[in-house]
Amino acid sequence: MAACLAVAAPTLIAFNLPPSATFFNQAAALAGWGIWLVLLSNVSPRRSRRIGSGLCALLAALAVLLLAALASPLWNGLTWPLVLSSVGLIAAAGLAASVASAARHAGLGVASFRAFCVALLVAGAGSALIGIVQVFVPAWADGNWIARSAIEGRAVGNLRQPNHLSSLLLWSMIALAWLGEIGLLRRAVSAGLMLPMLLALVLGASRTGMLGVAMLAVWGVLDARLSRSTRVMLWLVPLLYVVLWIGVASWAHEQQHVFGGETQLTKADISSSRFGIWSNTFALIAAHPWLGVGFGEFNFAWSLTPFPGRPVAFFDHTHNLPLQLAVELGLPLASLVLALLAWALWRALSGALQTEPDADKEQASMPRAAFVMVLMICVHSLLEYPLWYAYFLLPAAFAFGLCLGGPAMGDSLVAQHKTDRPATRPLLIASMLLVFGGAVSVLDYLRVVTIFAPPANAAPLAQRIADGQQSWFFSHHADYAAVTTAEHPSQVMPAFAGATHYLLDARLMMAWAKALDEAGDSDRARYVAQRLKEFRNEQADEFFAPCKALPKDAKAAPFQCLEPTKPLSYEDFR
Repeated sequence: MAACLAVAAPTLIAFNLPPSATFFNQAAALAGWGIWLVLLSNVSPRRSRRIGSGLCALLAALAVLLLAALASPLWNGLTWPLVLSSVGLIAAAGLAASVASAARHAGLGVASFRAFCVALLVAGAGSALIGIVQVFVPAWADGNWIARSAIEGRAVGNLRQPNHLSSLLLWSMIALAWLGEIGLLRRAVSAGLMLPMLLALVLGASRTGMLGVAMLAVWGVLDARLSRSTRVMLWLVPLLYVVLWIGVASWAHEQQHVFGGETQLTKADISSSRFGIWSNTFALIAAHPWLGVGFGEFNFAWSLTPFPGRPVAFFDHTHNLPLQLAVELGLPLASLVLALLAWALWRALSGALQTEPDADKEQASMPRAAFVMVLMICVHSLLEYPLWYAYFLLPAAFAFGLCLGGPAMGDSLVAQHKTDRPATRPLLIASMLLVFGGAVSVLDYLRVVTIFAPPANAAPLAQRIADGQQSWFFSHHADYAAVTTAEHPSQVMPAFAGATHYLLDARLMMAWAKALDEAGDSDRARYVAQRLKEFRNEQADEFFAPCKALPKDAKAAPFQCLEPTKPLSYEDFR
């Protein structure tokens, strides 16, 4: 039950309040994982727990990221509310990995992974049904129990993104294969559950999902210690995927219904602007190779750097984990983090390939299944940024920690541990704090919800914004509201410090340019306007309309129509 609270519940929540479409999913993940980690850490061994080099490397990589986040406000202007959110997630990941490792060493590795897989199965089965409804019966998607798909003809689950749905379903299929392997599910039940998950994967039409399907087949080919029935099921997954794809496409043509998969495959840019954003990222790395642009500052630096042929979407991530680390931390520090993660991954693989002499089927197969889960999300992280979401980061860290936990201690040590427990333990206290942090984040979030979804008899907007700016974690949302609703943005200039370091979009950049111009800072106002122009966004058409009607010999022109008179860079706006 605790595992389902941690893993399944966050993925099945549809109800959310603005400004974030997935906040309650993330808050539920934090609180749910805190509850489950409390239970597991309560039986973690106090003595004779060996921390292997793999776990040390993983925790060291997370520690470097945590320190980089804490240093960012001092060097790069990132606001403390954004830093606290990042620090909390990084620390929670380290906690999940540590508790998983300790649980395996205490002899609870198989039991905890079994609960983890059951929870993933619940999440996958529920999300598959939601995805099927979103495509075949979209009228049932009310937004409170089943999220409405913003992409016609594609399943997005209650996580509201096809890529997220695909990663969740792929994890669920791995869990399903393992539960069948250990005999907890019969073959007919496994096949019956696999088909709707594959159908939902087809309906999501994620190219990451297609790659994941191929990885499942490769797992079936390479892992000779799996039973024949499990290997055959994994081999058949790509074939069934193709059959279901053809079937859905035929149904869509027959019923004149939109199938998003066909649209996805016929896009002119098969990378969905990833090639463009990666090219821009390489340019930023070349310009700032040693220290990077700063932790959490990619969107700020990229949006304020001239890229005439840039992708027109407002990207806040590079959609590639190694590039994200390199551009934000610089090549030396990013190389260190990636080397630590690579070593941890290698140790996890080595442990998965080794079998203890007295290990039963569950103990022997558990590390391999957990490693495939970690590898699956690593591949996804080369094309997306799932690890920025608590409902993916914490399960990934937990599976990683199980891989790195090492063999269980002997019965004598377990007996000694049961009779000699300390009154408090660091992991237990940290897990309790995670539950508390998840609950506090909800209360804190409600302070900014009233700005965007005011209740009856709400206070005036100015007061609600002022209250939201006192938020510990979400004040940037209130700052955004302040600067984009002000008649004269220059009067709320301090609010730009928080809003601009979260996500620069068309409304925010227009307000910022106007504020700078009103304050007499014409060059910086022109620079921001010229960067906005590169995005070719429809929201800015009216803003730039005077420039189109301007005569060629005009001596005076609005600031947004002119280039700055001196060279500037994003660093001039910190």
